[in-house]
Amino acid sequence: MAPSDDTAPADARTWGEPVTDALKLRLHDAMVQARLIEETMIRMMRTGHGYFWIGGPGEEAWGVPLGLLVHKGTGPAHDFLHLHYRSSAIVLAMGAQPIDLLRQMRSTVTDPYSMGRNFVNHFAIRHWNIVPVTPTIETQYVSAPGTAWVQRRFGGIGVSIVNGGDAGTAEGDFASCLNWSTRPGQELPVLILIAQNNWGISTPAHQVQSSADLAQRAGGYGIPHRVVDGNDPIATYEALREALAWCRYERKPFCLQGNVARLYGHSSSSGALRHEEPDCVATFEARLVRESTLTEATARAVWDRWQTHIHAALEQVKTEPMPEREHVMLHVLAPAGSQN
Repeated sequence: MAPSDDTAPADARTWGEPVTDALKLRLHDAMVQARLIEETMIRMMRTGHGYFWIGGPGEEAWGVPLGLLVHKGTGPAHDFLHLHYRSSAIVLAMGAQPIDLLRQMRSTVTDPYSMGRNFVNHFAIRHWNIVPVTPTIETQYVSAPGTAWVQRRFGGIGVSIVNGGDAGTAEGDFASCLNWSTRPGQELPVLILIAQNNWGISTPAHQVQSSADLAQRAGGYGIPHRVVDGNDPIATYEALREALAWCRYERKPFCLQGNVARLYGHSSSSGALRHEEPDCVATFEARLVRESTLTEATARAVWDRWQTHIHAALEQVKTEPMPEREHVMLHVLAPAGSQN
């Protein structure tokens, strides 16, 4: 089983539990939760209970497996995560509370990630080494080698994991990540992830880059790489498990691309309408039913349980206060004498 907090395997090559029926059910449960949270936030935007939505429905089979494999904790002994705004499934699978995502969507002062200051799905969780997500596209690729450099000096099995989209790989930040992770004799434990949904906001990927296999660019730097069906949570889990084991044991980078869907477009600015693309949650659920790992009634119960939970959370969030003038300067500057 993937360790968390202060536990770790004696040999990093054994990272992650094997695929069992129990794991499949955990994957399904977390994927349903992530989908319902995103769809709830879209409805919040449409009904005036939120302002701007951007998120990752369609990437549940890509994000949930990673969330279950992360070595959670604080400091260089644990994984650092450099994420972007389509990473909600990762954070929820790690154990984030659904109500906190709704708080950020509504911009309440109770939002634990930004006190209502930032867009939704812009996480900042110090006790899990989740570096603050920024709205700027793909800058996380160039910051990931920074934490990985600290982890290289520290030792252990901690890895810096960076998740981004296909459009950002056309930017210099991505090339800088590849270069700084592979300097001879100073290689870094970075897991470089590319969620390929074939769009960059409103621009088709084929108009920007000459190949759909973006991970192959890592090969020019000597980085092992592969492409996986990011709509298949089992294939993704196995690929991530192997990639993380490589980074933890070899202390060198690995690049993994997952081909995923973008079910509701770029954001609320493009309407957040449902698109006819592969639905990884529905496909995986149907597979589990065919395998008799799950029954249709049990699957429905999972959806109903999370729907009830999320609805109750939303009703609570609607009663919570919004930021006031006196909150503007809170947590902007570190206190005098702070060592953090």
